[in-house]
Amino acid sequence: MENIIKETNYKFDGQKSVYHGKVRDVYNIEDKYLLMLATDRISAFDVVLPEGIPYKGQVLNQIAAMSLDAVEDILPNWKIATPDPMATFGLKCEPFKVEMVIRGYLAGHAWRLYESGVRGMCGVGLPDGMKENQKLPHPIITPTTKAIQGHDMDISKQEIINLDIMYSTDYEKLENYTYKLFERGSQIADEKGLILVDTKYEFGKHDDQIYLIDEIHTPDSSRYFYKQGYEECLANNASPKQLSKEFVRQWLMNNGFEGRPWQTVPTMTPEFINSVTERYIELYENITGEKFVKRDTDNLNAKVENNIRKFLKVYLQR
Repeated sequence: MENIIKETNYKFDGQKSVYHGKVRDVYNIEDKYLLMLATDRISAFDVVLPEGIPYKGQVLNQIAAMSLDAVEDILPNWKIATPDPMATFGLKCEPFKVEMVIRGYLAGHAWRLYESGVRGMCGVGLPDGMKENQKLPHPIITPTTKAIQGHDMDISKQEIINLDIMYSTDYEKLENYTYKLFERGSQIADEKGLILVDTKYEFGKHDDQIYLIDEIHTPDSSRYFYKQGYEECLANNASPKQLSKEFVRQWLMNNGFEGRPWQTVPTMTPEFINSVTERYIELYENITGEKFVKRDTDNLNAKVENNIRKFLKVYLQR
């Protein structure tokens, strides 16, 4: 499809390297900055799916940029500018090697573990008798390792410290920031008629200062329920309407794919791809309260590259 970006291989002034992640292509500029481009790739079960999703990169990047601005009073973040609707430019930080996942409800991966009989995650105990999608007694942090390839793995606070992945003083700061960010994200979602179910935050250091990095509160990093109808669905053991990638995971599972090496990704029909685009746009409009404006996608790759080049030419010559 010509209206999507599945991969990039730009050569920018000052570029030192490029890293192609599951969804983002990250350009190292002068070893001082990162240019992070949100492609239209989509991943689930830590597998990049074969088809791209139109406007997904624009949705992710614009939500993340606005969400970073909404929490900048809690701690500094890496963002400096958004030179294109699909790209963010900011400080290059040394990332911590864990992702801080925080959960307010028993859903997704947490529920699948609970349903299998597990009554604790990452050293945090859970009570018996809970239902899928039920609100937890209090938000819990369930960190994961950051895998360059393959699956992220659950890990406890004590394991992180014992394995010297992070100093205990740094972990406690990240823990505190994670609770504050989740509280802010939950407040913003509540004002828009949504429930922030769970999410993840990533942090790094720059000049010995902790920064919030990567994306936050997007449908790739977060799960949302609609408030309206949530209690009724819970009472009837029905799934609340949600805005997240979980519906993609569910579609894959229903079609026999859970990310196992021997499994084949089911064919993504145009109808299914369009439905994913619509879900992403729906979340954008709900979480931001603004109408999503589709960019002109003719010659999309060239437009993105040109916007970034023009920005870098000015910024790097300051």
